[in-house]
Amino acid sequence: MAENTDVHIAIADVLTLPLHNQHALASAIEEEALWAKASGSSETHENAVTALQTLDANASAITIGILKLRQ
Repeated sequence: MAENTDVHIAIADVLTLPLHNQHALASAIEEEALWAKASGSSETHENAVTALQTLDANASAITIGILKLRQ
C-alpha cells in the first residue's frame, strides 16, 4: 500500500477486535478439546482440533491483512 492513512489505521484497528475475539474463542475451544480428550471422547476432540486449525489459519490471514494496512 502506498502510505498510511487515517482510514487504513482505523480499518486495522477495527479488524484487530474480531481477531482478539477469535483468539479468545480458540482458547475456549482448546479447553473444551482437552476436556473431551480427558473424558474419552476422541471424536469430539478431533473435531475441536480441526476447528482450532481453521481458526489459526484465518487468524494468520487476518494478521497479515492488518499488517499490510499498517504499512
